[in-house]
Amino acid sequence: MSGKILGIMGCGNIGGALAAAAGDMSCNIEKIILWDIDTSKVEGLEKSLPNAKAANSVLELVELSDIIAEAVSPSVVKDILERVITAGKDILIMSVGGILGNERLLYEAGSRGIRVILPSGAVSGIDALKAASVAGIDTVTITTRKPVRSIKGAPYFEERGIDTGAITEETTVFEGNAVSAIKAFPKNINVSALLSIAGIGAQKTMVKIVVSPEYTKNSHEVVIKGRSGTITTLTENVPSPENPKTSYLAVLSAIAALKGYFDPVQIGT
Repeated sequence: MSGKILGIMGCGNIGGALAAAAGDMSCNIEKIILWDIDTSKVEGLEKSLPNAKAANSVLELVELSDIIAEAVSPSVVKDILERVITAGKDILIMSVGGILGNERLLYEAGSRGIRVILPSGAVSGIDALKAASVAGIDTVTITTRKPVRSIKGAPYFEERGIDTGAITEETTVFEGNAVSAIKAFPKNINVSALLSIAGIGAQKTMVKIVVSPEYTKNSHEVVIKGRSGTITTLTENVPSPENPKTSYLAVLSAIAALKGYFDPVQIGT
């Protein structure tokens, strides 16, 4: 699988980190194709990487690439996944929330031999969840704790006219299933979408979001109960050095997943 062309859709924090990592993987990646609606981000990366080239459109990026890494927004996932399936290309998706409601595309990709890679992101325990699902899972719950500032501007607050600046203490702002959570917080709770896909589905995966002005980190506590027993994981994330709204572990997970694409040795479930 050497000499692949990697297309990166979205050149922000995660896309930039993937591009930098890919630049050090010359034995596997011979060229990097870049696209972003913000052309200044593309230009900056293109200048810093000798094997990078800007695409004129998403369509061109897909045509020129062997594997595409999406790091844009859940709103584009359905469209880009349909494009890569038609083109017969592999894809790594960071905005996993965009898959909910479009799961049929995962099966369509699989039936055509197309690899769809969903990094574990900012949460731990995905391997254990996948293993437990073999025997059967009864419940999956995730409690996410976030600083108030990191969740400001979410549709959930805007639709209800909630002023996040008025939150002065630890407050539970949401309880419901993953379907509702992703709609309410499309940029903040991607981890619940991944848990849903790996486990018992978005309707049955339960989500609780707690915020506080005193929190300085994002944390995710996951409890899985099933025939294999009870699994509890707690992940406390530090912010990415490049963008405090993104967990550093999510960035590192993307890089690890890209490296794993080329690695003949599979570690973990």
